[in-house]
Amino acid sequence: MAKLKDIPEKFAPGYMGDLDGRTGIAQMMRERYASMTSDLGGPENLSYAQRSLVERALWLEFWLQRQEVELAKGESFDVGKWVQAANGLQGILTKLGLERKAKDVPNLSDYLAQRGGKQ
Repeated sequence: MAKLKDIPEKFAPGYMGDLDGRTGIAQMMRERYASMTSDLGGPENLSYAQRSLVERALWLEFWLQRQEVELAKGESFDVGKWVQAANGLQGILTKLGLERKAKDVPNLSDYLAQRGGKQ
């Protein structure tokens, strides 16, 4: 199957893995995924449902930005769809949590003790 060069018009689970990693859009979306999951404590600490919500939030965010560009260019713009998408994004972000969560990392002495005191 050929890799996608752009975000799909309609959301499809797993779309980020289908993006051609050489494209700017794929790189941007992967950076955003890394940032959002890091803010939530790291992808390794997220449930499947949380990772799914992150993927949906990023798709909606991108879709909203694309609509705003069309509005700025004077092209077709459906304010009702934009508001509905913005409300959906707000709901997902609220469900995920809007505040950063620190990753659980050991302090230096615990880290060194785990390594057996080797330096």
